[in-house]
Amino acid sequence: METSSSSQKEKSRAPLKEVVSECVKRWFKDTLKEAKAGDINMQILVGQMYYSGYGVPRDAHLGRVWITRASRTRSSAWKVCEKPPGYNASDSDSDELKGES
Repeated sequence: METSSSSQKEKSRAPLKEVVSECVKRWFKDTLKEAKAGDINMQILVGQMYYSGYGVPRDAHLGRVWITRASRTRSSAWKVCEKPPGYNASDSDSDELKGES
């Protein structure tokens, strides 16, 4: 009987690909909300996500719009625009500081 109940549980499970896709979409929505509220790091992340199509249909124009918005405060934003989502923009900031010394 256990095999019968086990197979029923497996049938009710969503494929991992669908679960991950939904998580990524949710991550984008949450990030967009913070970006609209003015969080510069989230603006950069939204730009990266649009630029790469991660969690949202790829749209290089919208990616540039968000990176431009963030670059008004953080000039290093352009260094990470083509990096994968989640790339830490502050790593690029430290590169700028090294050049100023």
